[in-house]
Amino acid sequence: MTAEADRLDQPDRPTPPGGPARPRPARTPQRLLRSERLRWTALALGGYAAVRLTGLAAVVVWGHRLDPGQSALHRLATLWDAQWYQHIVVHGYTDQLDVGGYANGIPYSTLAFFPLYPWLISAVHAVLPLGVAGSALAVAWAGSLAAAWGIFEFGSRLYSRRTGLLLVLLWGSLPGAVVESMAYSEPLFTAFAAWALLALLLRRWLTAGLLSTLACLTRPTGIAVAAAVGVAALLAVVSAVRRRDATGWVRPVAAVAVAPLGFVGYLAWVGHRRGRWDAYFEVQRAWDSHFDFGRSTLASYSRLLFSAQPVWLTEAVTAIVLIGYVVLFAVGVLQRQPPWLLTYGAVLLLVALGDAAYFNSRVRFLLPAFSLLLPAALGLARLRSRAATMLVVVSAAACSAVYGGYLTWVYPDAP
Repeated sequence: MTAEADRLDQPDRPTPPGGPARPRPARTPQRLLRSERLRWTALALGGYAAVRLTGLAAVVVWGHRLDPGQSALHRLATLWDAQWYQHIVVHGYTDQLDVGGYANGIPYSTLAFFPLYPWLISAVHAVLPLGVAGSALAVAWAGSLAAAWGIFEFGSRLYSRRTGLLLVLLWGSLPGAVVESMAYSEPLFTAFAAWALLALLLRRWLTAGLLSTLACLTRPTGIAVAAAVGVAALLAVVSAVRRRDATGWVRPVAAVAVAPLGFVGYLAWVGHRRGRWDAYFEVQRAWDSHFDFGRSTLASYSRLLFSAQPVWLTEAVTAIVLIGYVVLFAVGVLQRQPPWLLTYGAVLLLVALGDAAYFNSRVRFLLPAFSLLLPAALGLARLRSRAATMLVVVSAAACSAVYGGYLTWVYPDAP
C-alpha cells in the first residue's frame, strides 16, 4: 500500500461553517480514494460471487449427471443440518426427530442448534414468498456476501486491499466452501465474526461486543469471537492504565460484558427448559459432539495411517486441511499477528481438533477461520507475477467447485 492509498481510508473532514459552496481542490484526492475503495469492494464481492457461482455450476452439473430428478438448489437448501434449522422454523424446538431415536442414551433434539439463523429464516419467510427452504437459502447466501465483504474490509485494513481481495477469494475457494452456498449457519456466523473483528481492529468496542453477541447466538463457536473481544479489551485496559487514562477502560470492559451474552443466554435458556444447568452439553452428546481433548482426532489419523479400511476422499482432504490450518496458525504467530486475532483462530482450531464430532465435519467447523488464511493471502499478494497469482486462485476455485459437487451428491454423510 502506498501512503496515498492509506490516506484514502481516512474519514472525510466536514467543511467548516461559512466555507465555500464548492468543494475545495484539496478534497478531490479523498473523493478519488473513496471511489477507489468502492471499486476494490466491488471487485472483491464480484470475484467472490464468480468463485461461488462456479461452485454452484459444478453442483448443478454433478446433480444433472447423478440425480436429474432433483433440483440442485433444493438439495443445497435441505441437505443434512439444513433440514433441522427448518424443522425449528416450522415446529419450534423439539425432541421429536426422525433420526433413529436415541444416541448415547440421549434423545436427539434440535436444541443443539443455536437460534439466530432460524429466527432470520422465519423473518424472511414471513415477508417473502420463498417457502421455508428458499428463505433458509436466501439468508445463508446473504450471509455469505456479508461475510465476504467483512473479510475483504478486514484484510484491507489490517494489511492492504490486494491482501483483502485475495483473502476473500481464498475463503470462497476452500475445500469445504460449498457450505457457503448451503442452508447452513456457517456463512451467517462468519459474517458476524468478520465484522466483529473489523470493529476490534478499528477499536469500535461496543459494535464489536454486539456483533459478538450475534455470533454467539448463531453458533456455539461464537465463543471464539467473545474470546477475541476479551483479549483485545484486556490489552486496551492495560494500555489505558499505563497512559493513566481514567476512562479508557470503560468501553473495552463494556464490550467484554456484552460479547458472550448470546452464548450464555442460550445455554441458560436450554438449562431452564431441561431443568439442569448442563442441559445443552447433554443435548450435544446425543449428536456425538463433546470436547475430548483431541482423542477422536488422533484416533482418526491413526486409522487413516495404519488401518487397511477404505478411505473416503473427504477423510484424506480433512486430514490435509487440518494440518494446513495448524501450519498457517504457526506462521501467523511468527508474523506477529495481533494477539486477539490469534486468539480467534486458536479457539476455532481448538474446537475443531478437540471435539469428538465425526472427523469430516472439522473442515466445516473451520470455515469461519478466515484469519488463518492471512499468511497465504499475504504470500500471494507479494507475488510479482499477476499471472501466477491468478493461476493459484483459479486452480483453487476449480478444485473447490469439483470437490463441492462431490460433497453434495456423492459423499453419503454431512460435510
